[in-house]
Amino acid sequence: MKTKLLRVTGVLAIVMLIAMPVMAQDDFDEPENDIPIDGGITLLLAAGAGYGAKKLRDNRKKQQQKKD
Repeated sequence: MKTKLLRVTGVLAIVMLIAMPVMAQDDFDEPENDIPIDGGITLLLAAGAGYGAKKLRDNRKKQQQKKD
C-alpha cells in the first residue's frame, strides 16, 4: 500500500511539474516564423537506422560464433 501511494505521489508530482510551464505560455495570437525541421530529423533517422543495422549485424555475428 505504501509503495502504491509513493508511486501515485511521484506521478502526480511529475505531471504537476510538466503542467506548470505549459500554463506559463503566452497567447499565440501573433504570427510566428515557420522553422523547417526536415534536415535534422532526416539526419537523426538515418543515424538511427544505421545504428540499428549495426546492432543487428553484431548480434548475428555473436550468434554464429556461439554455434561454432
